[in-house]
Amino acid sequence: MSLKPISAPSPNFNKRRGPIRHVVLHYTGMKTGEAALDRLRDKDASVSSHYLVEEDGRLFQLVDEHHRAWHAGRGYWRGEGDLNSASIGIEIVNPGHEFGFPDYPDAQIETVIALVRDILARYDLPPEAVIGHSDLAPGRKIDPGEKFPWDRLAREGCAASLPDEKAEGEPAALLKQIGYSLEPGLKPVVEAFQRRWRPSRVDGALDAETRALIERVAGLG
Repeated sequence: MSLKPISAPSPNFNKRRGPIRHVVLHYTGMKTGEAALDRLRDKDASVSSHYLVEEDGRLFQLVDEHHRAWHAGRGYWRGEGDLNSASIGIEIVNPGHEFGFPDYPDAQIETVIALVRDILARYDLPPEAVIGHSDLAPGRKIDPGEKFPWDRLAREGCAASLPDEKAEGEPAALLKQIGYSLEPGLKPVVEAFQRRWRPSRVDGALDAETRALIERVAGLG
């Protein structure tokens, strides 16, 4: 797929404070893509992203990758507390949980995969660098949600795949090893983990299946 972003500049950015280490995926959580695009370009909203992917697959660029877009907010992942500086943010048009949370269309996900693949190649980042907003902000954010096709991205080399190897340890310690902050409390962190790795049941419970998955994901190193 040839990536030809539509220019839609946002004023909501400043200077990066470190290198790009991650790609953060979001859903817009608004009724329409047009409304989301307007908000991301509204100076008074003080929010933006580098890219927005519409439901029909159209790609918009709002902020140059060299700049620090304001998409992640307060959060933490693998020792990094300023994810805005350390990441490229991609907003994916979807009304989210508040407005029925429909499935992500194929055309949209094809564009997301092409964009993520391009970013990973240009910055020499591994698939594990791609995370969801809920991963860096458990208990505060739930996007891109349990309907996001992480398995499809993983098959394309655009997100972490579940390894066969297991790590040993208690779930809390292993979640920290994976990259989560436990500051929000264990239950919301487990919920965030489940949204990514066991989307069929997001309840925050450390049952046997969840524990086994935590051990395997921690095996990524």
